[in-house]
Amino acid sequence: MSGDNDLIKLYSARILALAADIPHLTRLEHPQATVKRRSPLCGSTVTVDVIVEDGRLAAFGQDVKACALGQAAAAIVGHAAHDASFDQVKTARDQLLQMLKSDGPVPDAPFDGFEVLQPAVAYKNRHASIMLSIEATVEAMQHAMAPESIDNA
Repeated sequence: MSGDNDLIKLYSARILALAADIPHLTRLEHPQATVKRRSPLCGSTVTVDVIVEDGRLAAFGQDVKACALGQAAAAIVGHAAHDASFDQVKTARDQLLQMLKSDGPVPDAPFDGFEVLQPAVAYKNRHASIMLSIEATVEAMQHAMAPESIDNA
């Protein structure tokens, strides 16, 4: 019975609400960069389009075909990423990975919405899907920016 309770916590109403209301689901017509990421374990995919101006995310679009946790993560990225700097997005990616893999702290604002996914720490098979949108965003921003302005993404 505790397994059922854990799943109820994992798929909380807040996570399901995020999954149902993902912002920026329209692909950009003329992106500077597009990155598609896929989770090999579950087959979830996220495609991210970006336009970067002065090192900040000026326009963002995404196509999300993922489980509820991947959708919730994409919603959090969609809400937080607009006008974020490359360093903020990269730091959020690294912090999210640490939160999931090493029970690290929740990512810094504006990406602190990832707190809702803390119950997923125990479900390692869900981590790749959760990481898709933020990883694709970092990679797309990296491609959109001049290589000399990025240190070791």
